[in-house]
Amino acid sequence: MWKEFKAFIMRGNVLDLAVAVIVAGAFGAIVKSFTADIIMPPIGIALGNVDFSDLAITLQAAELNDAGEVLKDAVEIRYGAFIQTVIDFLIIAFAIFMLVRTYNKVSEKLKKQEEEVPAPPTGPTQEELLAEIRDLLRNQ
Repeated sequence: MWKEFKAFIMRGNVLDLAVAVIVAGAFGAIVKSFTADIIMPPIGIALGNVDFSDLAITLQAAELNDAGEVLKDAVEIRYGAFIQTVIDFLIIAFAIFMLVRTYNKVSEKLKKQEEEVPAPPTGPTQEELLAEIRDLLRNQ
């Protein structure tokens, strides 16, 4: 079983997948920062100084003791966080779309260039060479 597991892990597909997951995680962090720190503040200002992370509907208020400490957290529907996540998704999807679109265009261009390159002229076939040798021997 250990040999099979080792063979499975060492296959190129698994390593490629591991690299893709790590890069995707880093890319997700970049996009999250981009949306939270660059995209959302101007949108919040345009909508009247709204901070999307604070948008929520309180279903049940938090319970506090006499000292003002929270005994039980509030129950909220945090639709602002959901809006933020949807915007993150749209930005990631658009970035991936642009990447795939560019890749497809480049690969199509390379494929066309390969098709346009004429095939090198082929030499005589084996039968033609044998016929030529036969004719030379016949003429001697």
